[in-house]
Amino acid sequence: MSESTITTESLKNTIAAIHKNIDVIGAELNELDGKLGDGDLGVTLINGFNNMQSTADTLPADVGMALFECAKAVTKVSGSSFGTLMATSMIAAGKLIKGQESIKVTEVPKLLQAALDAMMSRGGASLGDKTVLDSISAMIVSMDKAQTNDAMLDTGIQAANEALAEFNGKINKIGRARIFGERTIGMDDPGMVAIVRMLNCLKNA
Repeated sequence: MSESTITTESLKNTIAAIHKNIDVIGAELNELDGKLGDGDLGVTLINGFNNMQSTADTLPADVGMALFECAKAVTKVSGSSFGTLMATSMIAAGKLIKGQESIKVTEVPKLLQAALDAMMSRGGASLGDKTVLDSISAMIVSMDKAQTNDAMLDTGIQAANEALAEFNGKINKIGRARIFGERTIGMDDPGMVAIVRMLNCLKNA
């Protein structure tokens, strides 16, 4: 099986696939986030993907620079903590591949690791706190041996779903959700749900 590559066109397709479903996803996440956070996660994603979609046609062929432009698009319309982390993750990944017009799909775990490290540094959360970081960490481990886009996506979706199920039975340890303590046991973290929903958009595209 031949190895797949990722280009700016791939990035545009990713944005379009998520944007197509972002209003429905956003409504669900606003409701979830209203129980544990500020209730603005859905709005953050809706505004971010609306703006990324509106600027997608102007993204440069350099994939790293395209990620930088996506980060700018998100920060222009969102001042939320999740929006900041989204932008931080894209900048961190973009720095690794700046100057390249295509990358091997096998580089994705490395890009996710860079994003994860940057998000942890910026947001102050740790693995095990029941956040989107735990989803990304699980994805990195599972995706490390994938060689094609389809295999990468399938293993990523499985890992994100397993992380969501695992942490459902744990306490949220950071952010506004931490004040609810043991009441967060049995509740899905909104950020972790967001990852699953966005990955499913790519699978169904």
